[in-house]
Parts: sequence; structure tokens; C-alpha cells
Amino acid sequence: DYVVVKMIPDNRLPPRHLHSVHTGKTFAVIKWESPYDSPDQDMLYAVAVKDLVRKTDKIYKVKSRNSTVEYTIKKLEPGGKYHVIVQLGNMSKESSMKINTVPLSAPDALKIITENDHILLFWKSLALKESNFNESRGYEIHMFDSLMNITAYLGNTTENFFKVSNLKIGHNYSFTVQARCLYGGQMCGEPATLLYDELGTGEDSSATKSGRATDVAAIVVPVLFLLLVTLGIGFVLLYMRHRRLQNSFTAFANSHYSSRLGSAIFSSGDDLGDEDDEAPMITGFSDDVPMVIA
Repeated sequence: DYVVVKMIPDNRLPPRHLHSVHTGKTFAVIKWESPYDSPDQDMLYAVAVKDLVRKTDKIYKVKSRNSTVEYTIKKLEPGGKYHVIVQLGNMSKESSMKINTVPLSAPDALKIITENDHILLFWKSLALKESNFNESRGYEIHMFDSLMNITAYLGNTTENFFKVSNLKIGHNYSFTVQARCLYGGQMCGEPATLLYDELGTGEDSSATKSGRATDVAAIVVPVLFLLLVTLGIGFVLLYMRHRRLQNSFTAFANSHYSSRLGSAIFSSGDDLGDEDDEAPMITGFSDDVPMVIA
């Protein structure tokens, strides 16, 4: 013997197993199950999204006959905080959860350049990799002094650099740069952090050293190249002069070569280089010509 019992669906029950499947910067995928198994008709759900930062509400309607329902909440803000409520359209019991969207990324290539009485922080524009970031939002800069154990807010800027002055000798500092926080500092970007170590001792952070090494290399390499070019030109000029002198000497020696004696005949050297090279050589004096000695 057996008996078949059909349970009457209770539309006052809340959706089951509400949870987040995936959360991005501007969206969140949520999933839940129907109040009872195998619904025999379309069920209308109300999805309420409360922005805990802006203090605003939005309601979306979702219709489905499936036992498991998946829904994507769009147009959220990076780094936002939301309270999500799901219930049947007849305002039955509700299921709720909280969602925090992914904040904006940290700026890339943060580095320090040391000047005489101040330092400059440089970083890449966040708009290069974040389509949701507008440069008009700007960045904010914080500094942590490890010796004094104090964190200070230095200010904000819409540029990709920031000047920091009045640093104390012997203190170690950590600087952070992030997308400017909105709505009372509740929606911020991820911070990029850089250590500036032992100010005034000539030992900076690794980023500073790499920055200095790059700057020095940019100066030294062209100078070395110019030196090598100058040395090469000097060697060429010396070689050409040497060949010219050698050719001149060879021509001079050949012009004074005596095939009868088998050797070259040179004068005392006083008349070398005289233009009158074709004058006949005096070989002797006649007896009837008086000799005058000055």
C-alpha cells in the first residue's frame, strides 16, 4: 500500500543559498535557489541593491522558473560597498548578503627622484590600464614616518608627479599613491607603496637607486660614445700623417740615390727643403779663380 502526497508550495518562504559567484570592479554575479524545488510556474523575484556609501537604492525584477537562478548586477562602482536583498515579488521573507566590489588598481612604476632640498614622486597614469578611471579624479599621497610612527596625508594632485619637501635627515619614509578616495574616504584605489630609506646618508631605496642608475647611464653612454669617436678620428689622422711623411721621405731618398755608388747622397742638412733643388753640384774650383774667405 502507498499514498501520494503533494505539498502545497509556500510562496512566503525566502530564496535559498544566496551567495556571490564573481565580483568585479563594476559588476557582481549572484546566485540563489528558489524557495522550493521544481517550481511549476515562473517566479518573479525582486533584487534590491543598496549602496552603503552613496545611500541610494535600486530594485531589479528577475523572472525565472529554474530552481537555480543566476543574475548579474551591473553599473556598480569600483571599491563600493553594497547590501543585496532577494525576495519573491509578493514581498515574502528575504535573503540578504553584502558585496564589496574590486577597487581600482594601484598606479604602476612609482619611483623617487632626489633633488637638492626635496624629492619628486613619479608614477604612470592609472588611465592607461583602468578604463573606469578619469584623470580629473586625481591621486592622493600619504607618507609614513617609521621613526615617529606617524602617517600623514600630503595632499592630492591630478598630475603624475608630486613634490615632497621638509623631510628630516635620518628618518625612513614610506610613500603611498592611490586613486583619490571618494565619499568621505570610503571608495579608494589600491595604494602603490615605495620605501625611501635613510635620508641624508646617501643610501636611498632600490627604486631611487635604479632611477639614479638610469639617469647616470643616460649621461655616461653618450659621453663614452663621443670619446670613442674622437679617438677613432685621431688614430685615422695620425695614420694618414704617418703615411704622408713616409711617402715624402721615400720620394726624397729616391731623388738622391746614386746608382753608381749604390747609396743615397745627402747634404749637411742646411739645404734640405730648399726650393732650388735643380742647382748643379759644385765639384771643384779653377786655379785662376781667386778664393775669398769671409
